[in-house]
Amino acid sequence: MLQGKHIVLGVTGSIAAYKAALLVRGLVKAGAEVRVVMTPLAKAFITPLTMATLSKHPIMVDFYQPENGDWNSHVSLGLWADLLLIAPATANTIAKMANGIADNLLLTTYLSAKCPVMIAPAMDVDMFQHEATQNNLHLLQQRGHQIIAPKEGELASGLVGAGRFEEPEIIIQQIETFFSKEGKLHGKKIMVTAGPTFEPIDPVRFIGNYSSGKMGIALAEEAAARGADVTLICGAIESYPSYSNIKVVKTKTAKEMETACLQHFSDCDIAIKAAAVADFTPMEVAEQKIKKHDSEEAPIIRLKPTTDILATLGKLKTDHQILVGFALETEKHREHALQKMAAKNLNFIVLNDAKTPGAGFGCNTNEITILFPDGKEQHFDKKSKHLVAQDILNTIENLLSN
Repeated sequence: MLQGKHIVLGVTGSIAAYKAALLVRGLVKAGAEVRVVMTPLAKAFITPLTMATLSKHPIMVDFYQPENGDWNSHVSLGLWADLLLIAPATANTIAKMANGIADNLLLTTYLSAKCPVMIAPAMDVDMFQHEATQNNLHLLQQRGHQIIAPKEGELASGLVGAGRFEEPEIIIQQIETFFSKEGKLHGKKIMVTAGPTFEPIDPVRFIGNYSSGKMGIALAEEAAARGADVTLICGAIESYPSYSNIKVVKTKTAKEMETACLQHFSDCDIAIKAAAVADFTPMEVAEQKIKKHDSEEAPIIRLKPTTDILATLGKLKTDHQILVGFALETEKHREHALQKMAAKNLNFIVLNDAKTPGAGFGCNTNEITILFPDGKEQHFDKKSKHLVAQDILNTIENLLSN
């Protein structure tokens, strides 16, 4: 699968650096030509001699060899590579990559690379979940880099949680999958919905929900990073992605979102409905602000159902289209999700529990189970929503392969 591929492996100063030896061995066995660049601190965890023996090439650590003045050209190395893989990647290196700091050979190679970049973080759970690290990973994803999510498990500190370096054989499988389906979403037209809808009561009040739109935005950004042409139809959210291949359509109400979805659905290959659309809207909207009077009882607001956008799209869906929905449930989770998937003609549905800490509205993380019409399902542990977006889009790519 990797025959003739040029891979630059960056190894940083993580306790997981010893696993880089198995990674090099597996990549070479798969046919790749591997050049290893180590940070100075990485040498404290695994010797350059080990890596040189396995890669069959000298290891690069410094900009030049002080004994003879030979120069290690980061520019040539960046141009040579078909893939830059940084594994394991520490919080320190990730932060420097995000901010363009180039104080060692690996970082200058990164800034010179014209190839795809994969990053496999490895660190303690608190460092991985820290807002600074998550923001840095988010920024790197916005640049189109693929993050190989760390596993949950026992860490070197003795704590248990996310941050454990993914196993080398799994990383190699992901690299092989990347090259085998390179460009699978390139040029695909993908429609994503995100955020809440606000249903007005009067000019200043509305009925809404707590959705932040983070999951839908993560899906749009990840799809754009994979080369898709994305139409992001959003409700009321605070910020919008800035990818050149993401067209943002702003809506407020369920009716506005319905109109936008119907306008764009027929032209898309894939639709992912991650928005939290209101199920009900007021029957009447007051022209002026409803005033509060101490002597009066609270006004009664009569509601009517909104159009079920997902069900409408399910009826319009053609054989060449993929339609994905979300089910945020508080009880009878699978039962309700399976009913929704069948009723709305979905290719699969993404289920999560609104009561699970860190998996509902407004969170930076999510924990999902993907359910398929044939009864199969796949559970994914809690992780950042950008990593969840990768899981969902990987599932879509697998459907495209079948």
